[in-house]
Formats: sequence, C-alpha cells, structure tokens
Amino acid sequence: MDHPVIELTDLTKKYGSFTAVDNLTLSVGKGEIFGLLGPNGAGKSTTILMMLGLTEPTSGVIRVCGINPVTNPVDVKRKVGYLPEDVGFYDDYTGFENLMYTARLNSIPESEARERVTTMLERVGLSDQKSKRTGKYSRGMRQRLGLADVLVKDPEVIILDEPTLGIDPRGVMEFLELIEKLAREEKNTVLLSSHHLHQIQAVCDRVGIFVGGRLIAEGDLNTLSRKLFSNEPLVVEAGVSLPEDTGPAAGTLDRLKEKLSEMKGIVSVASTGNVLRIGCSKDVTGDIAGTIMRSGSGLTSLSRKEYGLDDIYNRYFEGYEKNV
Repeated sequence: MDHPVIELTDLTKKYGSFTAVDNLTLSVGKGEIFGLLGPNGAGKSTTILMMLGLTEPTSGVIRVCGINPVTNPVDVKRKVGYLPEDVGFYDDYTGFENLMYTARLNSIPESEARERVTTMLERVGLSDQKSKRTGKYSRGMRQRLGLADVLVKDPEVIILDEPTLGIDPRGVMEFLELIEKLAREEKNTVLLSSHHLHQIQAVCDRVGIFVGGRLIAEGDLNTLSRKLFSNEPLVVEAGVSLPEDTGPAAGTLDRLKEKLSEMKGIVSVASTGNVLRIGCSKDVTGDIAGTIMRSGSGLTSLSRKEYGLDDIYNRYFEGYEKNV
C-alpha cells in the first residue's frame, strides 16, 4: 500500500480508567472498501469520531488524506463524507431541499449544486421522492438520502457507521449493492463499520476484526482463512445412507470414515448422524464421492464449503476471549 488514505498508528482513547480504543494501527488504501467488524461497544464508533476530529485521542497518530484531524478537523471534514447510524435531516424539508442545504454549506455554486443534487437523488433511487418531506420517509429511504447527502460534497473518503440498522432485509441488500456500486464508480475509499458479518462480507475488500478496543485481525477473507484454517481450508459435507445388510461384509460408518481418512488431501473426518464432515487440504470432492459409492453406501447429499467470515470471526473471537 503506497499511500494509505486512512492511516492510524498506535491510536488509543481512554475515558478515565476505561480504554475504548487500545493501541490501534490500521491502514486503508485508495479505492478500498474496508469493513470494521465487531460487536456493539467494541470501539468502532469511537475510532470513527477520532478520525473525524470530533474527539481527541489519548495518544497515537491519525492521518486521513494526509491530514491530522486533531489539528485540522475542518480540512478533514472537507475530504470525508460521514453517514452515522441515525441520519439527521430537517423533517419539514423535502429530500431535494435537504441536499441543497448540504451543498450550500459546502460552498457549491447554486447551478452546480442543483445539477449534482438531482444526479445523486437519481443514483440512490429517490428521484420520484425528491419533493416529499423527509419526515415522511421510511428508514431505508432516509439512509439512501443520507448516502446521497454524503456524495453531494464529492468526498475522497466515505465513512459509514452501522448504516443498515433498522432497514428490512431486502432494503439492506439493495443499500449494500448501492454502496459498492457508487464506491467503485466514484473510486471512493470506504470505511464501513458494522456488527453484521454477512453485510461486511458482501461488499468489503478487507476486514478488520475489532473486539474490546483492539484490532485482533485484519486482511482479506482468503488471507484470514488461511491463517486460521491452514490445515483444512475447505470442508466437504456428505450425507450417506448405509446398506440395509448389517452382516460382517456390509459397510459401516466407522469403516467408511477410516477409508476416507486414508485418502490424500483429507485431514479430518467426523460425523453427526449419517452426515460426514470432511476437512480437506485441497479439493478432493470427486474422490470422496467415489470412495463413498464404492464402499456400498449411498450418497444422499454432497456439498463443499469454504470458510466464511462467520467462521473466521468466531474462531478469532474465541481465541481473544481465552487470552483476556
């Protein structure tokens, strides 16, 4: 990463004896969508407030677009668009009027502002609602308007703090797709904070796992998966039906597990009922199917699973809890 857009070094924030953020070091590159993942109270919002110059760190260094928000908070705010979890608008203003107000605050000339606001409302799917007072907007519509509000100022960095809270599942999916689409088209750097794993996994290039004020892991999903599950990066689950004949020559589940364990590329074999969970160092799905069929057992289901963010998060979180 040649020139990080966001760079945090040994960042710490204490409130009395309580440490909200503990020695955080993190870099986010230009055009990257980075997910800050952690439970409520992990320190994500405190980190964002320090990046925006809205609260000062106890120690450490912050650079956003090369600017120190502690000494130059206004300059940082010109570069950054921020969408909090609960967006504030003037409810008696229309969507169009609220965005025009933001444009004027950012000293955008009137004619340019009108054109930009119209474009942004169209891009977030609110063109047909632009004359409606925002007090009548649904939660999902307000978040869409909030994203348009962020983009009106043409920021280099977009920071989204729990932006999908209170939105229905379909609205969440549409909102995340919109974030990714706009970020890719505008080449923005995006920091997305959330405690919802699937949302982070859906759109982010890299992920930082934040627990107890500490960044306990960061990287893309493949990198994190390889670190945690280096011996068995994928799992094959096979449902089997055993032969009705239970004589000495008949196949049994234990005998089948033993045969599978002897195969190259298989690290572990476990079973729950008649479902086998087979940890693999490489993809040997076809060989597994063949071995099961040749054993005389029936193959009722077969699926391959690579570790997702939920597996990664739970493994890291378990390790963190054991060490604190």
